[in-house]
Amino acid sequence: MSSFVVGLDLGQVSDFTAIAVVEVLTGDGKNGFPGEPSYHVRHLQRFKLGTPYPEVVAQVGTLMGNLKDPGALLAVDGTGVGRPVVDLLRKAGLNPVSITITAGDKVIHEGREYRVPKRDLVGALTVAFQGEKLKIAAALPDSKTLIQELLTFKVRIDPKTAHDSYDTWREGIHDDLVLATGIALWTAQKIVPTTGSKFPIIGIKRRGW
Repeated sequence: MSSFVVGLDLGQVSDFTAIAVVEVLTGDGKNGFPGEPSYHVRHLQRFKLGTPYPEVVAQVGTLMGNLKDPGALLAVDGTGVGRPVVDLLRKAGLNPVSITITAGDKVIHEGREYRVPKRDLVGALTVAFQGEKLKIAAALPDSKTLIQELLTFKVRIDPKTAHDSYDTWREGIHDDLVLATGIALWTAQKIVPTTGSKFPIIGIKRRGW
């Protein structure tokens, strides 16, 4: 059994906009229980710098249609410049989930809007990568770039605050592919389509609860 999650990282003037398509594969485990999922990166794409957002929206729509999966989820970085682009995607009928990246320590959810700590996105990515649950097709043109971004990603603990930071995230080194993949993985793990509730929340504090 499989499903698709599409992560979209929206770049600005000097940053690339990037897409990562992750196929989530699950199988039957022992005694009829589902096996642990694995995550296969099936498509990576960097847009040329300066690509107009309406063109990005059009290409994302084409990509979603080509997946031929009515349950495919689109998750978009709604931080900063992403807000108006999320609105464009919704007007195009793509019904995205918006992920606003924060420096906090709690996930907050309201409707299709999520405020997600940076550490949660990084954690979903690094755990899957280190546990060999993340598979990246070698034939993808940008596979080596993604792997390099993963390998150069470093976590640093500030001894004064005891808070973790990520010294390549939006700080001089392009990390658009790793961010798009991280968004897709977190969404695949935390926003799971089920009967009766298309976007249930797993272990997340909802605003107002």
